[in-house]
Amino acid sequence: MSQVTLAIGGRSYTLACAEGEEAHVMRLGRLIDEKVGTVTNGKPASEAQSLLFAALMLADELHETRMQPGTEEQDIKLAETLEECAERLENCAAALESHSTTP
Repeated sequence: MSQVTLAIGGRSYTLACAEGEEAHVMRLGRLIDEKVGTVTNGKPASEAQSLLFAALMLADELHETRMQPGTEEQDIKLAETLEECAERLENCAAALESHSTTP
């Protein structure tokens, strides 16, 4: 286990993370700190309230990303394309088999 120290809202938080995840956790911490800065906008606020609003903003962004139109449609289109490719490969394999068994 490794430890990283995050600076969020003017306070330092030390926490454990898996080996090799330090940089990722620090990037996440900077993202949270940016949101806390957006929420407080330089005005004093309680630590819990600032973190709560920052968490709500990040959760809303995640929700919006998941709900973007086309994401599910893109997955369906990809599945259909892969299915078509598989069918073509099966047809090619069948043609090769019939060609190789013909004297």
